[in-house]
Amino acid sequence: MKKTNIFADIPKQLHEELFENIISKDSLKIERIISKGHISPNSGWYDQENDEWVIVLQGEAVLSFENKEEVRLKAGDYINIPAHTKHKVSWTLPEKETIWLAIHY
Repeated sequence: MKKTNIFADIPKQLHEELFENIISKDSLKIERIISKGHISPNSGWYDQENDEWVIVLQGEAVLSFENKEEVRLKAGDYINIPAHTKHKVSWTLPEKETIWLAIHY
């Protein structure tokens, strides 16, 4: 078994948001996401087949939902996003990394 730290190996330069798969098995996927001023692509909304539970471990972010609701997340805040709930990241801290842990199930 290999020990890893969620706060380790963060690239100095993040030209785009970083998605790292931690675990994938059957209908479960756990990933680390690192943002630094990044937002979702302008091409549309995330519309996922599975539910997603996400927690901000460090930093801050704003999630926007198709129904016009916005949720601001700070370190320690988490939210469960049901499948097919259209959403996007509309803001993350530009001066510091925002580290997310996302569980898709």
